[in-house]
Amino acid sequence: MRTDDFWAVIDRATASKPASPAEVAERAVAELVTCDPEEIVAWGRHLDKVMAASGTEDLWAAAYLINSGADEAGFDAFRGWLIAHGRKAVAAAVQSPDVLANVLVIKAAADTGAVFEAEEVLGIAARAYEQATGQPLPPGEGGRNRPAVGDLWDFDDEDEMRRRLPKLSALFLEPPD
Repeated sequence: MRTDDFWAVIDRATASKPASPAEVAERAVAELVTCDPEEIVAWGRHLDKVMAASGTEDLWAAAYLINSGADEAGFDAFRGWLIAHGRKAVAAAVQSPDVLANVLVIKAAADTGAVFEAEEVLGIAARAYEQATGQPLPPGEGGRNRPAVGDLWDFDDEDEMRRRLPKLSALFLEPPD
């Protein structure tokens, strides 16, 4: 499976109408379950690659700021939410996480406290494979990569957060004294 084929599944899952990440996951599972099991495994490997590529320190900091905290599972779930919004959204956020300040629902979250997580997106391949074969998805290479917690800069350091993510900080942090 090519990278374009991986993203085509997500694109088709979002194309018919605006969809929540849960709906994107359901539609993607429904499509993948009709594929050969090897294709489902390959799709899951591409998901692992996207997770590995998006496991950056500053994207984790953005998730931490936006969601009022993000442990390892929370960061993974945030990336699931991001993946449900497609290739361009993931690429832009990985390149410059501060661009997330331009997303309308994230801007609104500064007032509403909404949390952006979609664990169900991370389970698309496993659910499709199990539905198609009756067996659990074979273990992959483990693409839930992220920096080690001990190696992260202090996400509670508001000065550092403002330096690295100025637009998101302006939305989610109190103005400095």
